[in-house]
Amino acid sequence: MSGADKEVALLELPEPSSPEAGQILVAVEAAGVGPWDELLNGAGWDVGLRPPAALGVEGAGKVLAMGAGVTGFAVGDRVLAHEAPLPGGSGFWAERVLINADHTAACPPGLDAAHAAALPVNGLTALQALEKLGLSRGQRLLITNGGGATGALAIQLAAAKGIEVTATASPAAAERLLGLGAMEVVDYHDPNWSAKVRGEFDAALIIATGTADAALPLVRDGGRLCSLTSDAPPEERGITSWDLYVEPNAAQLVQLAEQAAAGTLKLAPEPLPLSEGPAAFARVVTGRAGGKKIVLTRA
Repeated sequence: MSGADKEVALLELPEPSSPEAGQILVAVEAAGVGPWDELLNGAGWDVGLRPPAALGVEGAGKVLAMGAGVTGFAVGDRVLAHEAPLPGGSGFWAERVLINADHTAACPPGLDAAHAAALPVNGLTALQALEKLGLSRGQRLLITNGGGATGALAIQLAAAKGIEVTATASPAAAERLLGLGAMEVVDYHDPNWSAKVRGEFDAALIIATGTADAALPLVRDGGRLCSLTSDAPPEERGITSWDLYVEPNAAQLVQLAEQAAAGTLKLAPEPLPLSEGPAAFARVVTGRAGGKKIVLTRA
């Protein structure tokens, strides 16, 4: 969907090449849309797109063909993946995509394509951030933008480990997030929200741009802060502070997909037809998705 002029539009693209060693050709059934797709469109995240090309670094579909050395999959298998860089030079917002087999997870029978496509980037980001934060039962975590797709998954994954989560979100999202396991939800519209919560958090997960500086004083001495918005503040008071960037991980994705299929990890995708890709892209990158995870599906 990305032309040489960086415009996001519907295009006719050439067929992907046949899979080489270690690669899989997938017939895409659904593809995730996220704010990171703006970075793919010539704005800072080089995943090997070669315009004209389809955007999208996550999705779900069926295996069409496999290259030499691929094991564990068969033609017709349902799969999901987060892939970056894209070995075929084009992404998931297309009818077919070429991906690496070692970044690909089997899709459990109980997980439909829309829910599977909604999971990879947000789920892996949340899981990788929590694993690096290394919190244990009874410890306290502050999450900014708990109402978004990554935040909602992070709340559920943390709560399942007995971690006490306080999240910033809109009042409209509060009941939903409490139902997902948050202990407390604070209105991010309040300019003094940081004064309304009890500090001494063991860690903070920054998902809302511009909240790292407000969150840092709420973290106890020797705690941790992980930013997903590339604005981790300088370390102070023994607090470890870093930026995290998601990486493909098939084993972690299998774990997440099984939890989603079992219903212990709840997703709420908004499926839209692939033809609405440009409009979906505009909604997401301008922050008008309303906390929903948009996925593009083939009609």
